[in-house]
Amino acid sequence: MKAGITDEELVYALKESNAWAFGEIYNRYWYKLFCVAYHETGSREDAEELVHDLFESLWNKRQQAIIRHLSSYLVVSIKHLSTNYIKSKITRRRYQEYLILHELRQSETTDETVNFSDLSKAIEEVMKKLPEKTCEVFTLSRFENQPVKDIARQLNLSEKAVEYHITKSLKVLQEQLKAYHSDN
Repeated sequence: MKAGITDEELVYALKESNAWAFGEIYNRYWYKLFCVAYHETGSREDAEELVHDLFESLWNKRQQAIIRHLSSYLVVSIKHLSTNYIKSKITRRRYQEYLILHELRQSETTDETVNFSDLSKAIEEVMKKLPEKTCEVFTLSRFENQPVKDIARQLNLSEKAVEYHITKSLKVLQEQLKAYHSDN
């Protein structure tokens, strides 16, 4: 290892496809970027994956990227990746909610073999299978229409924890309702 090499020199060497320079950048900044991503996502696995994606992108775009301040460039990049990741998770959750609500509405308006009260009972049964905190969060969110911030404050949880419980309950409901309607 070369002692005392500056970030500017590393960026220049990176543009020249110097694998050692890439490794040095990785060693200098991996932990800092992991901490930023972990703070943003609240998940070790997600943070590790996002940092990996950032370094993969850095290598793939090494000749096109315009990097004046390496540390700032990397931190802004990991924040951007984290934000996009969180947005995609929220979008997926909303889509899951849409599917469940769509299924409920269809059950209300059609003369299928399963009537709405049977479906309501099935939902109650699924809710009983959920962990207590998950069920409580889901009930406050979906049946009492409380915003995530209010639920977090009321239950003394982080907003990320509330989002986690909502996502978890939606997955379980979606799986159970698919099985419930599999004969239709």
